[in-house]
Amino acid sequence: MAGQLVIAALSAGYALGAALGWGSGEVALFMGDFGLSLAALLAGASCLWYGITRSEREVRPAWLLFGASSLMASAGNAVWGWYELVLHAPVPRPSAADFCFLLFAPPAIVGLLVLAKRPVTRARWVCLGLDTWLIGGSLLTLSWSVALVHTAYGADDSVALGALKLAYPLLDIVLVSMVLVLHFRRTSAHRSAVNTAIGALALTVLCDALFTSPMLRDHYTSGQLLDAGWFAGSLLLAYAPWARRPETGERRPEGEAGAAADGATGTPERRRSLAGSFAALMPYLSAAVCVLGILYNSLDGRDVDRVVLFTGCTVVLALVVRQGIMLVDNLRLTQELAYKESHFRSLVQGSSDVIMIAAPDGVLRYVSPAAAGVYGRDGDGLVGSELAALVHPDDLAGVLHEVRRFLASSPEEEPSARIECRFRHGDGHWLNVESTVNRYQGGLIFNSRDVTERVRLQAQLQHNASHDTLTDLPNRALFTERVRKALSGRREGDGGAAVLYIDLDGFKAVNDTVGHQAGDELLILAARRLRESIRAGDTAARLGGDEFAVLIQSDADCGRQAAAERELRIQEIADRLRLTLSEPYRVDGGNQVRVAASIGIAFAEPGISPSALMRNADLAMYRAKQAGKDRVELYAPQMQAEVVKRAELQARLRSALHDGEFTLLHQPVVDLDTGRITAVAAEARWRSAEGILFTPAEFLRTEGATEEEAGGARSERAAEVSRWLLQEAVRQAAARYLDGFTTPVIVRLPMRRVTEASLAPAAVEALLERHGLPSSGLVLELTDSDPRTHFDELERRLSALRRLGICIALEGFGSGYAALTALRRLPVDMLRIDAAAVRGTMDSPRQRTVTAGLLTIAGDLGLLTVAEGIDLDEQAETLRELGCSHGQGAAFSGPLDEHRLRRALARGEYLVQGRRLDPVGAVGAVSGAGAAGGGMGAPVGLSGEEFGGRSVVVAGTLPMPRGGPVPADPLGRPALRPNAETSVPPT
Repeated sequence: MAGQLVIAALSAGYALGAALGWGSGEVALFMGDFGLSLAALLAGASCLWYGITRSEREVRPAWLLFGASSLMASAGNAVWGWYELVLHAPVPRPSAADFCFLLFAPPAIVGLLVLAKRPVTRARWVCLGLDTWLIGGSLLTLSWSVALVHTAYGADDSVALGALKLAYPLLDIVLVSMVLVLHFRRTSAHRSAVNTAIGALALTVLCDALFTSPMLRDHYTSGQLLDAGWFAGSLLLAYAPWARRPETGERRPEGEAGAAADGATGTPERRRSLAGSFAALMPYLSAAVCVLGILYNSLDGRDVDRVVLFTGCTVVLALVVRQGIMLVDNLRLTQELAYKESHFRSLVQGSSDVIMIAAPDGVLRYVSPAAAGVYGRDGDGLVGSELAALVHPDDLAGVLHEVRRFLASSPEEEPSARIECRFRHGDGHWLNVESTVNRYQGGLIFNSRDVTERVRLQAQLQHNASHDTLTDLPNRALFTERVRKALSGRREGDGGAAVLYIDLDGFKAVNDTVGHQAGDELLILAARRLRESIRAGDTAARLGGDEFAVLIQSDADCGRQAAAERELRIQEIADRLRLTLSEPYRVDGGNQVRVAASIGIAFAEPGISPSALMRNADLAMYRAKQAGKDRVELYAPQMQAEVVKRAELQARLRSALHDGEFTLLHQPVVDLDTGRITAVAAEARWRSAEGILFTPAEFLRTEGATEEEAGGARSERAAEVSRWLLQEAVRQAAARYLDGFTTPVIVRLPMRRVTEASLAPAAVEALLERHGLPSSGLVLELTDSDPRTHFDELERRLSALRRLGICIALEGFGSGYAALTALRRLPVDMLRIDAAAVRGTMDSPRQRTVTAGLLTIAGDLGLLTVAEGIDLDEQAETLRELGCSHGQGAAFSGPLDEHRLRRALARGEYLVQGRRLDPVGAVGAVSGAGAAGGGMGAPVGLSGEEFGGRSVVVAGTLPMPRGGPVPADPLGRPALRPNAETSVPPT
């Protein structure tokens, strides 16, 4: 807008100066010559700069040609000024200025051709040429009759001068013809810039035409008012490249968009309609102008000029040829249109989609035949009805809103829209229909298809994503979302919601005994009972495995004063659910199974999050399982504190081995006849940061967790402790061996550990050789038979270890069927009598008889026996009388550290019922006290002294020399010779 005002101000100033004569003749000549030259130079520079730096590739040649044309005009005016102002001589005719002025038109004409919309067929190209001649011929006829005839037949003019006089108007006629023709055929790109350029060229041509008239040419001098037109034309051409307004592809003003949205044609559409009308009438108007020229020549009383007659005939001939070409082209287009219409009708009628055309008032004008198959209604029968009558009432408001929004948007921004709603079927039910909406003559076209199955599938997929596939109860994600809504919807004074966590006790046993198919049936039945036992507004969910949860919504009529009643009511609901879930189930064709239910309850408190509420209920449920299962527990804040404490303990335990917090204690194994120490049992202890010593039973237990939940973590930690225990026990035993204490060490290991790669016979042999301990100095004791243990592999491993000279012991003999099975299948050298059997010998004659039988079996098999858990001297004496050869327990000594152990080994014996025998090397009696052996004590091992008459190393004897005889193990087999290359420092 500012540029237009500047151009208008400069043009008005130039015109005012020209009208007043510029104040002097010199100024008038300067402004009429060099002023026009500078204006044309500005136009040329502007067009060239824009064409080189800014314009798109398709229109760049046009602006470069316009720049060249303006430079020609600038050069012509400069030459004209050179003669008048520098040489003070009249401008000769012809001159270099005429040559420059004549070269102004050709680049401009070619530039207009570049901007024209190129015809797509030969007929269109021919019509473009004929239209140009029709306009040019009519203008030539009229101008010849009015003025050019006098110029052409001037008697005083030479041929060159006459041709020069005719060249100006003829080139102007060609330029005007091109401007008129291309004004209606120009490209739509940069419309404002092209219109400004065409206007600038039209103004220049108009001034040229006025200059060629004899009346103005004979009295023309530089600086007159006619120069103001050329000056304004140059300024407009300089401004043209930069005249940019929002056009196609850019955002239109709101008013224009709104007009288009309301169905009106809008200003651009009206302009295109007017342009098309003028383009169609242009040939006829041109012929009319040609006829007017001939009539003017005839009415003037002169004979019709041959030029006028020839030009008029060619114009009429061009018009006839053009009409013939257009007629043939229209016939072709009509046939093509009929073919396309037939093709389109076939597509519409054969399409499975329903195509509907709705008027602006919503009345259907056309409905395709596919409506009969999709809507169950005849398409013709729907014509004339309102579209709103077919839409579901609940969807109608959304459809109308989407349609209004679509019509209010710009067609360039949103050419189509997609609407999904429900349509009424002919039999009365509703279909889910998806429609693509497009604008059409002020109305709308709906391309609709039935998507009922897709919607149903999407709903099913969404349901599956939020529900358990087995029980069809809500899953954890949906349950958490409903808990969140229940907490966010609580009002002040509402009774808080409650979450119940439920775990089926004994479900794993059902899977193991009856099968997983029966377990799945049990879960389905339990879910059905759960769903039938809760209120309509509450939610039951399956969280995974055998864990369920129930969300009990808050009651609006239950205030804070009824908190106790609310808790009691929730507990009653939970107890009823526990009883319901604990009733027998019939699965797998009639098998009756039972499970119990442990339930934890947590109540919503102000500010609690869904995850915290569910965690609290989970903690309460685990407390119920820890307290004996098949019970209901309420969440208490101290439960969380216990969890935090256990987590901290487990975190410290994970780094305890690496930080050197584990230590090794040894409990002596005593010969019940002599009191001599024949072996030591290694036990691991964890010394916490507070200085507390934890036994394996304590630091391998996950407080408050079930075996299923804690088994993985416990197994991993137990395996790491077992590996450390074996390595440390061998290392310390080797150090004592070098110092003369050849008492073997017992290392207690679970059976499944022996089958691991780290305890392969080759690995154990390498461990003994690395530390220099003979194989007779190690006893591996097997504990806790695991059903998952492969006895075939275990038997092969133990046989290989025995061949190395390592003694094998079996713990827990007399405590169950597992020990008897292991005794029957495994190569065992020694049996450890269970502590429970030891305690029973003093209290129960039956147990005493059983223990005596076990000892008899061991004696018949030729096995050594060790009784653990001997806390009283009377127990030691009784077991000795029953035939037990060795014992371990608080009656002799508790677990000892390395220093006290060496002192005990140096003395070599303990008192038994006040009796002392004279062992070799004994120096006195030592009474020990401490924790009772047994239970989950660390693994131990033994060898040495006289076991059942077998040749062993006597406690307290001097160490054998490196190259001396190899000591024998308890079975009399050769042991491994210590590695002479290994140096193990004494502890």
